[in-house]
Amino acid sequence: MPYIKQEKRPLYTKEIEALVKKLEEQPLTEQDGDLNYIVTSILKLLYKPRYFNYNRAIGVLEAIKQEYYRRVVAPYEDTKIKDNGDVP
Repeated sequence: MPYIKQEKRPLYTKEIEALVKKLEEQPLTEQDGDLNYIVTSILKLLYKPRYFNYNRAIGVLEAIKQEYYRRVVAPYEDTKIKDNGDVP
């Protein structure tokens, strides 16, 4: 996870919360597409056209995926294993 310093987080918190609020106001069936649009737009604006930058962007996306799984999904799965039992 990108553990940015605590004092730097307020730079983004209000905008992130506002963006999430807007996403939550959309129908559930549209939220994933809207989020994809937002992330893709940010990447296109941040990473200028160059293979080096595209490679960086893909690396960031992969790290986000892995960190989300490690921090959010895996603990949820561990709880469900405790609740329902493991696969034999």
